[in-house]
Amino acid sequence: MRSWKVILEIAKTHLFSKLKSTITASIGVTFGIAAYITLVSFMTGLNTMLDDLILNQVPHIHLFNEIKPSEKQAIALYKDFEDAVPIIHSIKPKQNQKKIHNALPILNDLEKNKKVQGATPQLQTQIFYLSGNIELGGNLVGVDIIKESKLSNIQDYIIEGNIMDLKNTENGILLGAGMAEKMSISRGRKVIVSTAKGDKFPLKVVGIYQSGIADIDNIQSYTNLKTVQRILGEAENYITDINIKLFDISDATALAGVLEKKYNVSAIDINQMNAQFETGSNIRNLITYAVSITLLIVAGFGIYNIQNMLIYEKMNDIAILKAIGFSGSDVQWIFLSQATFIGVAGGILGLILGLGLSRLIDTIPFETEALPTITTYPIVYNLTDYLIGLVFALLCTFIAAYFPSKKARAIDPVQIIRGN
Repeated sequence: MRSWKVILEIAKTHLFSKLKSTITASIGVTFGIAAYITLVSFMTGLNTMLDDLILNQVPHIHLFNEIKPSEKQAIALYKDFEDAVPIIHSIKPKQNQKKIHNALPILNDLEKNKKVQGATPQLQTQIFYLSGNIELGGNLVGVDIIKESKLSNIQDYIIEGNIMDLKNTENGILLGAGMAEKMSISRGRKVIVSTAKGDKFPLKVVGIYQSGIADIDNIQSYTNLKTVQRILGEAENYITDINIKLFDISDATALAGVLEKKYNVSAIDINQMNAQFETGSNIRNLITYAVSITLLIVAGFGIYNIQNMLIYEKMNDIAILKAIGFSGSDVQWIFLSQATFIGVAGGILGLILGLGLSRLIDTIPFETEALPTITTYPIVYNLTDYLIGLVFALLCTFIAAYFPSKKARAIDPVQIIRGN
């Protein structure tokens, strides 16, 4: 019967008799795990920050009325040419309005859907912004700002003013930060907007909006839905877009297809809108884990070499143990126990060091005008990552010690004692 107490005692004696080698192996594991924890915590935080920057500004489902080309060419309407090959192509699409038909009933129906957390209307139009001699093209988005703030984090990106300033100002506008800078316009001043027809309307700048995405901040601004309807001379039911937020984002793809058929509109879900962004996040995660695992494998090679050296130096001790009755498997477990101790000690110290480094990074100021909501470098503390790090440390050290221990198991004590 195997005596684990004796095996562990011998393993401890071997470890402390070669304390320098033990510390060296433990340090290798410690720094490997610390690097893994720090890198994963930072990269996860970075991905979360980018998710907040991009995904939180995008609805889970976006409904709109897409103007499509005519499904059939004009020649297809004549039976005499059913079997003919049409040569004329690119017939212009029929002149549909951009508005969503029956938008208000659709909004009411969406509010009753159990999967829908909320739906908010928008009216988007292209306009010109005028200030003195400066003329810039851009988009003006009419919103119900109270509903919009409940379904998105728009308030977080208003760097001057607040949503109530827009709600309470009939002809107010939240001007994009990039546009405000180009036109040298500050809060409280007025900007002239001009429609495609040439109609001009003065709007008061009640706030500055900065999403952190230059392509948006340089061309887009927000105002009240009724203000845009009045600028365009349209009725209160004139709505071009409906943004939907769900309780469960995983329902987005399936529900988008259902809503598209039900309301006879175009629907695009968040996965379609951000496919490239998600690919980038997955690649960053893959690189993070690949680098971290490589560090741990390098530490594992260090343990492998140390164990090999230890077995070579302990040849006589191994021979004596076998001569007094220890089996080959007992000897093997002595060396595996040593590796387990190194893995546990190095792993725990690595987790502590990794946590300390993560906390240090978390306190470093990170201020940029492009990301007004970020004040320090992003760090995510995930218990799962720490457990994975500890398990991988044990696994790595165990595997690294297995082959040298197998070698020790096969040693013939007679040959060692004879000096062969």
